[in-house]
Amino acid sequence: MKIKKEQLNTIQTQQKELESLVTSIGLLETRKHSLLHEIVEKNKQIEATKHELENEYGAINIDMQTGEFTKLSKDDIENLKQGKAPNLKVLENAE
Repeated sequence: MKIKKEQLNTIQTQQKELESLVTSIGLLETRKHSLLHEIVEKNKQIEATKHELENEYGAINIDMQTGEFTKLSKDDIENLKQGKAPNLKVLENAE
């Protein structure tokens, strides 16, 4: 005995669609994995740049818009070592 041709076509189509979806997920996961590696590499580059800047200027806080910097206080440095945010000043009317 066999199922009807229409029924067979329906389940064959559904199976192909499912396989396509599973393949798409695999491709997305592969891309995600690649992007996570790129993030790790970018973080390494950022850390290297931070060390270069720290060697040249000491412990500083940089305004990312202007490039101006302020030296961090001993308390700020200690807070960073403890995983706490430094005491940063809030700029009014910052754009």
